[in-house]
Amino acid sequence: MDSYVMQIRRLWLNQDGEALADLLSLRHGHVMIPQIGSEIAINKAIEHLSAPLDDLVLYHLKAVFAMNKNDPFALYNQQSSAVQCLAKILQMQKEENWMLPVMNVMCLELRLSAIGAENSKNNKNLKHGEVLEKCAECLMACFRVCAADSRSSEEDTKRWGMLSLINQLLKVYFRINKLHLCKPLIRAIESSSFKDHFALAHQITYKFFVGRKAMFDSDYKVANKYLTYAFEHCHVMSSKNKRLILTYLVPVKMLLGYMPKQNVLQKYNLMEFWELMESVKKGDLRSLEKVMAKHEAFFIGAGIYLIVEKLKLIAYRNLFKKVYLVLNTHQIPVQSLLVALQMYGMEDIDMDETECLLANLIYEGKIKGYISFQHKKLVISKQNPFPLLSTIP
Repeated sequence: MDSYVMQIRRLWLNQDGEALADLLSLRHGHVMIPQIGSEIAINKAIEHLSAPLDDLVLYHLKAVFAMNKNDPFALYNQQSSAVQCLAKILQMQKEENWMLPVMNVMCLELRLSAIGAENSKNNKNLKHGEVLEKCAECLMACFRVCAADSRSSEEDTKRWGMLSLINQLLKVYFRINKLHLCKPLIRAIESSSFKDHFALAHQITYKFFVGRKAMFDSDYKVANKYLTYAFEHCHVMSSKNKRLILTYLVPVKMLLGYMPKQNVLQKYNLMEFWELMESVKKGDLRSLEKVMAKHEAFFIGAGIYLIVEKLKLIAYRNLFKKVYLVLNTHQIPVQSLLVALQMYGMEDIDMDETECLLANLIYEGKIKGYISFQHKKLVISKQNPFPLLSTIP
């Protein structure tokens, strides 16, 4: 135990943030030391360490003790105190940023401990997300310190720690479904001169979450841009992460008219989208309903069911295009479109609902034309009446 405390002291004096981060991590080998977190260990820490390092190590040792006792709430509370202490240290170090590696590790483990507390069987008196909300407040304290560092020296500025913290906050906000809180964080990065210079791993995580946020905001072109970046830059061996990114990227691309290739879906075990794509491409609404019912658990589990539902509009467009190609006229009777809908699974639809559906497709730019209510016809443009989905503003 003495050697552990003395190591921390030495690394602090040498300003070795990377090595110090290991010794203040809940995943480092020192957590297996039997006496860790004991009263003796705490007294040793106080005896050999001076402020403000002593408090930081004190809370860390208590967190390790709580973890070894399998007490998730105590673990979270002690880790939260440790991170609050760390925020004060960062604020005190006006001209230095060598503690950023420690911040990255401790803030990651704060979020993980908050999730553990949320998932605990003893979590009966807390509302869903309550611990994670408090965790976010703690993370924000560190973020404010980093964002407020206005020094011109890029090498020593704490702003290099912003993206790591934002990624932790984005993960929390997505987990508790408070996506509106992501906006100021995204603005902070998009307006930063460091935007393209953060560590690639942090950039990939950031692009993934911003892409998902854009997808839920129905901004599919932005979603496609960010998710594509995340997928293309994700390490080739990280197949699990690539599959996760594709789970969101594939429906986004389909909404933009880009259909996935079978070999890609097979490679990442996402064949649910292949059946979906075939139904949408054919405009086969009956088949589409069956596919959505068959893979409902997968779509809901991934949080994309409502996004997948929007593909119905693409299926309608594709079906109406087939009718146009068969009739070969720019004045299509609405009755013909109604019959096509009924043939492909929408037996209960009537003329008014068909016209409403057409109006939506025209409004969204998926069909260029207008409805002649007097003659009960869809009058479409003679030039490119069914624009490529990717070209629609």
